[in-house]
Amino acid sequence: MMGTQEVVLVNEKDQVLGTMEKIRAHEEGVLHRAFSVIIFNADGEMLIHQRANDKYHCGGLWTNACCSHPRLHESPAAAAQRRLEEEMGFTAKMDYLGSFIYKVKFENGLTEHEFDHMFCGQYDGEIQPHPDEVEDWKYVPLEKLYQDVDHRPEIYTFWFKDILENRKKELLKYDQGRKKNYI
Repeated sequence: MMGTQEVVLVNEKDQVLGTMEKIRAHEEGVLHRAFSVIIFNADGEMLIHQRANDKYHCGGLWTNACCSHPRLHESPAAAAQRRLEEEMGFTAKMDYLGSFIYKVKFENGLTEHEFDHMFCGQYDGEIQPHPDEVEDWKYVPLEKLYQDVDHRPEIYTFWFKDILENRKKELLKYDQGRKKNYI
């Protein structure tokens, strides 16, 4: 990791308040800007990945294709493309599906308090994940994914479960629209 990473502090309207060192923001539970990327393949399966075991929180848990924080003066859309390539080794055309705020405290004392921008895209090419970011990855049919989250919620990240539970309508609408565009 090069240098100190900062997150963009925001209010509940996503207005920038300043920046703070990433770990400190998570220690203090300060609201900051983030994004989550959901990727489907042509068969309608969702790409999920297992976070590297040594991540600062949620190591070893399964989650969406990519999630992270934009830099100051970087749009969430540009950050989503940048981090998708850095983490998973590819880029994809993505659509913006909206935003939400969530807050969760972890056992290690860190707190995620994020204004999360959600993006969805389709990708069917080669995936070359960065080993510092990803332990494993796979595409999973949505129905099977929802069943697994119900049976084994402890193996998935909080924000991913929040997306699946509370953003299901947006995901299904996106998937249906995607099918119309690609058939």
